[in-house]
Amino acid sequence: MKTLNDFNFENKKALIRVDFNVPLNDTFEVTDATRIVSAKPTIIKILEDGGSCILMSHLGRPKGFQDEFSLKHIASKVEDILGVEVKTVGDCIGADVEAAAANLQPGEILLLENLRFYKEETAGDKDFAEKLSKLGDIYVNDAFGTAHRAHASTTIVAQFFEGKKCFGNLLAQEIESINKVMETGEKPVLAILGGAKVSSKITIIENILDKVDHLIIGGGMAFTFVKAQGGKIGNSICEDDKMPLALDILKQAKAKNVQIHIPVDTIAADAFSNDANKQTVDINAIPDGWEGVDAGPKSIKLFHDVVMQSKTILWNGPLGVFEMESFANGTIELGNAIAEATKNGAFSLVGGGDSVAAVKQFGFENKVSYVSTGGGAMLESLEGKTLPGIAAILE
Repeated sequence: MKTLNDFNFENKKALIRVDFNVPLNDTFEVTDATRIVSAKPTIIKILEDGGSCILMSHLGRPKGFQDEFSLKHIASKVEDILGVEVKTVGDCIGADVEAAAANLQPGEILLLENLRFYKEETAGDKDFAEKLSKLGDIYVNDAFGTAHRAHASTTIVAQFFEGKKCFGNLLAQEIESINKVMETGEKPVLAILGGAKVSSKITIIENILDKVDHLIIGGGMAFTFVKAQGGKIGNSICEDDKMPLALDILKQAKAKNVQIHIPVDTIAADAFSNDANKQTVDINAIPDGWEGVDAGPKSIKLFHDVVMQSKTILWNGPLGVFEMESFANGTIELGNAIAEATKNGAFSLVGGGDSVAAVKQFGFENKVSYVSTGGGAMLESLEGKTLPGIAAILE
């Protein structure tokens, strides 16, 4: 696996695919700069070598050239974070862009315009990729968030840099973290899967049963397992058509000696509202008209004990409707347990939109080993798929 450390960038122009697809408010200010901050180590290493950086990214889903999706809006934020002036250019291919790249001096940064202003980017167009390739000497992919897409700038462009392509620090870290969970992690290995639906996690569950010792199934998807085993779940969310699959997963786990842990009690509410009446009940005895919305105290204790005996932990998905304060306790307590286990030497990886949001919201970001920057890319990795953006560098 070639990384930045395999190259000296002195007097070289690095063409870097970053993921600066960051949220903006109505006045085009960046509201969460995590992705820019994550790319900083790669950019600084290249500049310190005496190289220059040409940054390419997409922003949103524009239809052609749309000013609100222009990367010029984020240039000043990138500048603040990197502490280096960032030059901009009104396009990402063409004569003006090639001139701007050619004139770039060591220590300088050029931010290209939104790649997705061209439909050729998402189509993985080879001619478009070749035009991009003319801008740099070495190609660096540091965009894990788009590594599962075979787009021109994430995958196809690498064909034009034989022997001169590598992973940036962020992408290398992502690969290493997932590898720790899936291949090299110290046992016992625990996966915690939460969220609303079993259907969105089937392939992950089936793929990781061979890798883990414990699997906690929480959140809304737990009710499909409870009902499949004859439990009463009231009005709780359930995918009835997935009940046979749930039973099959339990059977597979038993055959593979994987211990599955499902909540034993739940906080039930009489409405899907923060102000609803609530009661704690056994998870398989939820009264009609009530729905489970968070893990109960016995479940929290059970999960805490499983987390504390694990040496490698993957967390994907919350244990309840954490967006509502009344139903956030299970997710917070799980975060506390993972933070405690990490402090005691366990390796913990958090990934997937909702879990990452929860980790940030409740202040666990620096208390776990690694927080993944890519939702879809992370899930596809856990499903055992080789991501095109990663394969393109390895080829």
